[in-house]
Parts: sequence; structure tokens; C-alpha cells
Amino acid sequence: MSSLNKVMIIGRLGADPDVRYTQSNTAVANMSVATTDRYKDRNGELQEKTEWHRVVVWNRLAEICQQYLKKGSLVYFEGKLETREWEDKEGQKRYTTEVKAFNMQMLDSRGDQGGGSPQQNSGGGKPASAQSVNLGDDFDDMDDDLPF
Repeated sequence: MSSLNKVMIIGRLGADPDVRYTQSNTAVANMSVATTDRYKDRNGELQEKTEWHRVVVWNRLAEICQQYLKKGSLVYFEGKLETREWEDKEGQKRYTTEVKAFNMQMLDSRGDQGGGSPQQNSGGGKPASAQSVNLGDDFDDMDDDLPF
């Protein structure tokens, strides 16, 4: 194997998904996801460290995120890291690294999600509290040999 670029995040949304459409009417959702590590320091005190991750999803998955996710939703995203370059208002080059997600799984219970479950569910046998949507084609063949 020459390289691997794969990210898996479980966290809570910091805000409702922000969905916009490109000129060609392609949906793009931007989300901020918080992951929190809890640990005890040298003095035995419980500490927390929260990291914020920028997650971007495209096409139908972006629309599903807009419909079923909200601020505080517990969600799993799988994708790859991408860094893109852009210019700010002053013409300075800026860079941002984000997770380009191709798989999303809602982890809240149905009552916490608001609005029910998506019609596209690849969960087959998963508990009702775990709704999964996979609209990516990068890793479709990898699932075939998994024992669960």
C-alpha cells in the first residue's frame, strides 16, 4: 500500500448543518464537530480537551444531514482529510484542512434526532438508534469481509 488517507470521527455538532448549493445545483453541507477527550491529570483531577473538526459533505448526503441533524446531534463521519487554499478579502492566501466525509451515521436515539430516520439506510441489522447513510464509492469494496 502506498498511502492511506482515512478519518473517522464521532462527536457532536456545534451548530445546525449549513447547506449551500453550487452554481450547478450541487448541495454542500459544512458542519463543525466537537470531539472531547477526558482524562485524569497527574493530580488525579478529571480534565477535558475538546477539538473542533470542520466536516464537509456533498450531494444527497448533504441534504440528508440538513434534514436529520441539528446542533448537539451525536454523529459518526468517515472520510478523508483535504486541505484547500483560498484568498481572504485582503488577497492573502489562506489554507483550511477539513474532513471530506462520504459516510455518516446518526448515533442519537430516534427521539433525540427529531424528524425520524432517513429513507436511505444501509444499516441492515443495526439497532434502530444507529441510522447509517453511505453515499461514497471510495471504500465500497472494503465492507465485504468484515465479520459484523
